[in-house]
Amino acid sequence: MIDRVTIDKILDAANIVDVVSDFVTLKRSGANLKGLCPFHDDRTPSFVVSPAKNLCKCFSCGEGGSPVQFIMKHESLSYPEALRYLARKYGIEVKEKDLTPEEMQSANDKESMFIINEWALKWFRQQLNETTDGRAIGLAYFRSRGFRDDILEKFQVGFCPSSRTALMTTAALKEGYLEKYLVNVTNSDMPQASIGTGLSIKRDDGTYYDRFRNRVIWPIFTISGKVAGFGARVLDAATKGVSNKYINSAESIIYSKRKELFGIYQARESIRRNNLCYLVEGYTDVMAMHQHGVENVVASSGTALTTEQIRLIHRLTDNITVIFDGDEAGIHASQRGIDMILAEGMNVKLLLLPDGDDPDSFGRKHNAQEYQAYLNEHQVDFISYKTGNLSAAAQDDPVKMGELIHGIATSIAMIPDEIQRALYIRKEANAMQLDERLISNAVAKELKRIQEEKAKERERAERRRLVEQGANIDRTGQPQPANPQPAADTTKPEKPEVNPKETAIIQILLRHGEKLKFYMSGEDDEEIPITVAQFIDLSLKDDGIGLSEPTYAKILQETIEHIHEEGFSPTRYFINHPDTDVSTIAFRLGTDSVPLSKFHGELPEDDRLDEIVPNLIANLKLEKVQAELRQIIDMTKSVELQADKEKYRTAMSRFQELQKKARELAKQCGERVILR
Repeated sequence: MIDRVTIDKILDAANIVDVVSDFVTLKRSGANLKGLCPFHDDRTPSFVVSPAKNLCKCFSCGEGGSPVQFIMKHESLSYPEALRYLARKYGIEVKEKDLTPEEMQSANDKESMFIINEWALKWFRQQLNETTDGRAIGLAYFRSRGFRDDILEKFQVGFCPSSRTALMTTAALKEGYLEKYLVNVTNSDMPQASIGTGLSIKRDDGTYYDRFRNRVIWPIFTISGKVAGFGARVLDAATKGVSNKYINSAESIIYSKRKELFGIYQARESIRRNNLCYLVEGYTDVMAMHQHGVENVVASSGTALTTEQIRLIHRLTDNITVIFDGDEAGIHASQRGIDMILAEGMNVKLLLLPDGDDPDSFGRKHNAQEYQAYLNEHQVDFISYKTGNLSAAAQDDPVKMGELIHGIATSIAMIPDEIQRALYIRKEANAMQLDERLISNAVAKELKRIQEEKAKERERAERRRLVEQGANIDRTGQPQPANPQPAADTTKPEKPEVNPKETAIIQILLRHGEKLKFYMSGEDDEEIPITVAQFIDLSLKDDGIGLSEPTYAKILQETIEHIHEEGFSPTRYFINHPDTDVSTIAFRLGTDSVPLSKFHGELPEDDRLDEIVPNLIANLKLEKVQAELRQIIDMTKSVELQADKEKYRTAMSRFQELQKKARELAKQCGERVILR
């Protein structure tokens, strides 16, 4: 954790012109500077940098903010990572605080492993380009696949020779790198807590061999450019008797296959610029697309797509196009992955290549212009593909048609946005010439199943937590106290009713809290973009109002604490919260189709947030003001207060002040609220 003093030093040193100039060519325009926006396809300079305010803003797409916010967005970093980035830029020593000895050791282990991986990358590159075997075997492989030198350089590919003397390990030990970080000591209970890169494997007799011997190497970079691990392929001539052509680095504290995407570092700017990410299967697929001018592409590296990988892409765009080999088997096998993408609130399209082709082989048959034209012309919405392409085959078979409808309903149910679900139901019912209620009922049934499964999983997680804390579980599966006490008065005070206005505000916070939909005035009335969550927090604080429901107050507070973290989603964060009260509320309000409030029948689209959020807050404030007005009226009836003229005058002055405030709020609330 970075201490407050260091954070202040970084914020004081960070100059918005210096920071932005590293990525954007700026030209003077009066007191400000202008340039092409790095966050969208900007044709005329719309990105303004204000040295006086130390802020930047694009007046076309709305992106911008402080130096830290700019780096977070541009480099896809979390808030602490952006602070460290700026600290390195300005030569500020980052001092951590409150780290236990174990945490310090873990940080040292991670840094040491990243350093060894960086050294190994250079060593593999040298073997590929500067040794006889590297050029004759490794480089020849890439040449046979048609890859140009600039693409090989871009992806930093390498080669590890076949040798009984463990050439890489010997070289690393000679350079002074520790065995502890070269080998991998596997944590069987938690592989992701394992220490060591696994570049070297130690035999029982104490000798070593190189994990990636006789293989071509692809480094796997994190989104910020660190070498997390490697992927390697045995060459075609040596595949006989080899069960795994491809192998990866060992799971460790810096590398987990399920959390990394090959090519994300090289693709991040293009993904953000095009607002689209192509998803393919293999390393060479990514390289082939780059060679044909398509850079917004990543690979899952042969593993089943994971939620962590999807969220990594979601940090950069809402749109994914999944490219499959041209066969139906690949589509059916990837159904679960696509449903997971839909569940994360992303838009999914499908692109089928001709039979027998993958992105690599297809690229060898076409030039860049033909390749890009095919990608642009053959993308189809995934759910619409299922309806159009698969329904023809099932048309005369009631069983297959039933399976297809349930499959479509399953995919639609994965979409978290209620409005999108309704639109898809209508669209697919029309396309299949079916009664809309048929698909709607199937979707509702699937939604109920998903919600029940999530509820059961929360119950299982809670039971595990209670068992770990020493509680007993009875035969019905219900937790019992570890040390039961004699029965006492079982009458519990009734929990006060939750304010529906507060519920509506928290529902908005969970579903839209991270979105930049409001502005606050800075110096000289400069408009600074703020999130929905920040607007709610500031609006309540302006009148000294807090949320009366403690769990709601906790959700608001934690949202404000994490709102600057890149990729932060309130719903995802709180659904996985260790506090079961919090996670239950997040699940119910963030994902269920609960009406927003008695004032608004359904969850609004994004373009209505600037209308609805202030209205909800005004309603809550009005309710609080009316309650205080009634309290003063009751107080003034007391003989004691009437006898004390000074206190009576103070109470009446407050009453008049509140009446004025109530009239203002009632006007904001319109006809929906009657002032009492």
